[in-house]
Amino acid sequence: MQNMASSAIQLKSILLAFRPKTLTAALVPCLAGTALVRAIGLSWDGWVLFYALAASFLIQIGTNLVNDAVDFKKGADTEKRIGPQRITQAGILTAGQVMALGSLCFLLAVLCGIPLVMKGGWVIVAIGVASVLMGYSYTAGPFPLAYLGLGDLFVILFFGLLAVTGIVFLNTGEWLQEAFVLGLQIGLHATVLIAINNLRDHSGDALVNKKTLAVRFGVKFSRYEIATLCFLPFVLNLYWWFEGYKIPAVLSLFAVPLAIKITKNVFSTQPSPAYNRFLGQAAGLHLVFGLLLAIGFAF
Repeated sequence: MQNMASSAIQLKSILLAFRPKTLTAALVPCLAGTALVRAIGLSWDGWVLFYALAASFLIQIGTNLVNDAVDFKKGADTEKRIGPQRITQAGILTAGQVMALGSLCFLLAVLCGIPLVMKGGWVIVAIGVASVLMGYSYTAGPFPLAYLGLGDLFVILFFGLLAVTGIVFLNTGEWLQEAFVLGLQIGLHATVLIAINNLRDHSGDALVNKKTLAVRFGVKFSRYEIATLCFLPFVLNLYWWFEGYKIPAVLSLFAVPLAIKITKNVFSTQPSPAYNRFLGQAAGLHLVFGLLLAIGFAF
């Protein structure tokens, strides 16, 4: 019984290492992009949505696991960290085991991408390869994006622009301006999570030369960055209004209170474990805004 309980605790810890609260970053662009295809009046493919979701989830989980292992090896995650427990730092799995699990996720993502390549051609190969490489290079490799202050840009590109324009292309065979705007909106809100995470950890990151934007430019800059990331997607709703998509433009405004709450919390609270709660709020903003847009496009 004791061994079973221990195994259950280990399995729960591994599942938590996937960082399920952040997986909305993979879900929202696929759903919103598919809803946009419907709004344009074109047909959408359910299998494209299925495989795109699977590949996106696997790439994000793989990125999270590699981040877990590499941050521990580089000294960014220690017993003094104020964020949630990391399985490598806690000794639940070794860094090698976590890296292997992350690599397996990337491999499965590639396999899920094969049907998408068959439908979309070589351009989907390029997007898929770039996505996997960026996921691995987020903290690993010779040019780790997070350690160079490029993590925010990675999130906007992969979880916003590439994800949305890619799924719209797979359904329509076209690169549409509407998909670019939607991808930018989704990507900006996804980046709120990493910006809050980096602000919370800026003191520890500075000690190991992890030059996130919070480390490079300080707490005040990061707070204004988070505010900008929260509210700019709502400003971009003007595009949908003038293009005649008035329902999604208005409906998604119901997520504004969440943006206000996050911004007030970040400006009134010093970086601390309280920011773990703000991460959940940021995930909620990303999910609610994206779903409201998708529902609006469906009408």
